[in-house]
Amino acid sequence: MTMYKILVINPGSTSTKIAFFQGTSEKFSKTINHEQAELAKFPHISAQLNFRQRLIEEFLTEQEIDLAELDAVVGRGGLLKPIPGGTYEVNGKMIEDLKKGLQGEHASNLGGQLAYALTKNTEAKAFIVDPVVVDELSPLARLSGHPDLPRRSIFHALNQKAIARRYAEEKGVKYQQVEVIVTHLGGGISCGLHRAGEVIDVNNALSGEGPFSPNRTGGLPTLDLAELCLAEEENPSEIKAKLLQEGGVVAYLGTNNMIEVEKKAQAGVEEYDLVFRAMAYQVSKEIGSLAAISGENLEAILLTGGIAHSQYFVELIKERVEFLAPVHTYPGEEEMQALAAGAFRVLSGEEAAKVYQ
Repeated sequence: MTMYKILVINPGSTSTKIAFFQGTSEKFSKTINHEQAELAKFPHISAQLNFRQRLIEEFLTEQEIDLAELDAVVGRGGLLKPIPGGTYEVNGKMIEDLKKGLQGEHASNLGGQLAYALTKNTEAKAFIVDPVVVDELSPLARLSGHPDLPRRSIFHALNQKAIARRYAEEKGVKYQQVEVIVTHLGGGISCGLHRAGEVIDVNNALSGEGPFSPNRTGGLPTLDLAELCLAEEENPSEIKAKLLQEGGVVAYLGTNNMIEVEKKAQAGVEEYDLVFRAMAYQVSKEIGSLAAISGENLEAILLTGGIAHSQYFVELIKERVEFLAPVHTYPGEEEMQALAAGAFRVLSGEEAAKVYQ
């Protein structure tokens, strides 16, 4: 295996994660934490670019890593326009859309910008891989019930596709040859049906489809939600916070700490046990709906994300869906590894970089 030198950058709301890979092997990593007061000085996310770039360059100097020796810098993809999955070389059009926050402001919008800035005066390539806006929905899946509100594909594409690839590799076949349901269990929950290398149906984990999660409401009764929004006289940002940050488990129990919730559920605290089991119940329903679309072609159900560490939660799902297909668990998420692997596939010639237009 060629030991390509790859720098991976994953910007979060209050941190910047960095990892250095040779080939697909991680050599070192660091999380640079940012004080909220520091970030508050910037009027918008993209204005943080030079600040975060300087901290990354200082760390690389400490590690004696020369930017000129890198083969690629890959950043977490942001809220771009809907695009198929894959590894994209960062270009001017992508930078333009990331800066303007085409589908919203999010720290991940800095990923491609940082990769581009760090490679500007070098021979290294700048990439993003499988951003959350990956859209491979089938025509049937795109219809919602009203033409003014088409279904959108926003989900944990990076981790979902990485896990589906890992499963395929374990089976000795290519990702394009498997048909699986991948469920990401984290602060948000997404369930996707992967067929022939594409996610042809998936719940929009950001804007309110599918199961409720530790922070998000998931799907709600439509008319009741509309009436609530009209009656509450809240501004749009308050409503979004209620749905995406203050919903789900935290709305019912006042905490989104799933370790705490599980402990109390297993200790017999009725309210906690009900919410814990209800979330698993809704996840099982979502998996079941995708299994109906897949039918006899479904070969496995893959559970991943932080909550997949909970054996209790996994068992609650398995007892409902295991009759549909074998269930495999891949706890946690390997975003840095997945980003490096995407860059490596292009550098090694396994895949061609896609062009963002």
